[in-house]
Amino acid sequence: MFRRADAPAAAYPDLLAVSLRAPRAVVCLLSAAAVHDLTDEIPMAVQIAVPRGTWPPKLDHPPVEVFVWDPATFELGLDSVEVAPGERVRIYSPGRTAVDLMRMRNKLGESVAHIALRRYLARRDARVADLFAYAKALDVLGPVRAAVDVLAAS
Repeated sequence: MFRRADAPAAAYPDLLAVSLRAPRAVVCLLSAAAVHDLTDEIPMAVQIAVPRGTWPPKLDHPPVEVFVWDPATFELGLDSVEVAPGERVRIYSPGRTAVDLMRMRNKLGESVAHIALRRYLARRDARVADLFAYAKALDVLGPVRAAVDVLAAS
């Protein structure tokens, strides 16, 4: 991708490059957690979600990991973040990201999911009701509720 030479520097150039090539995709999981300060992990690839039934984007650079998700819940918790002045990228909200990490905890790691959930609950804008609504819609209410109970007790 090319940008004007005088364009302001992007805070997240890889996210910007991916979103320009795959405008329907949504930044998710560890990539979203890094943007929302829910993790200290550095993703090895930009993680994006696309709805099932669409063609996943094929990108050479930057490295991309594509997740194919249910179209019925694809737009749930959709947000955007400014990655460069005047340029926004579709990304899942902090609450949706924490729930998605719990949903993918067997693949991405239980500790990553719990840290993200703990950091989300420590935020001023944390909304437990939204967290439970996302968890219910994504069919992980039991594990999320149990993790929130443990974190609240400690």
